[in-house]
Amino acid sequence: MEKGIALLSGGIDSPVAISIMQERLDIIAVHFHQKPLTEEKEVDKVKELTKMLKLKKVYLIPFVKVFKQLVEKCNHKNYFILSKIAMFQTAEIIAKKEQAKFLVTGENLAQVSSQTLSNLATISKNSKLEILRPLLTKDKQEIIDFAKELGTYNISKGPEICNLLGPKHPATSSDPKKITEELEKADLKELIEESLNNAEVLIL
Repeated sequence: MEKGIALLSGGIDSPVAISIMQERLDIIAVHFHQKPLTEEKEVDKVKELTKMLKLKKVYLIPFVKVFKQLVEKCNHKNYFILSKIAMFQTAEIIAKKEQAKFLVTGENLAQVSSQTLSNLATISKNSKLEILRPLLTKDKQEIIDFAKELGTYNISKGPEICNLLGPKHPATSSDPKKITEELEKADLKELIEESLNNAEVLIL
């Protein structure tokens, strides 16, 4: 079975996306945490979801320095687009190491600002991996019902910690060229390498 790297946020959507793809791919999960800005329970929540989904491997990556760099160096309204691209670029490095061909996300069209058609297109253009978005056109209630059936809903529900450093009024559209320029300003390569060097890898 071919491998896929899946972003596991701890929210409602990503565990559902992973569950849908598990019959087709050998999934390795990646979680980008914000400790010490958040408490240990952020990672504990992800570990619980990992066990429930019966995943064999998960990368827990400290990403606060990357997120802060984006806040400090870039236009804040683009934070969610830029942070997603940074996570995708980090996942690509892991995919190369793990010999995985696909990236699985819980993105859902127009559910939040970074997931408009314009922003998803910009994010996709900055990824070298084939991106699989099994929830792309699903209704939010469908996803919630699936999560309840799966047993992940009660673990996942609650405020989204990933919004911690985000803007109040994020960009709902984007120009790929300008986003590339923003990423160049941020110069994330060394911070991403540092985050990967400090990652905790769980074999379950």
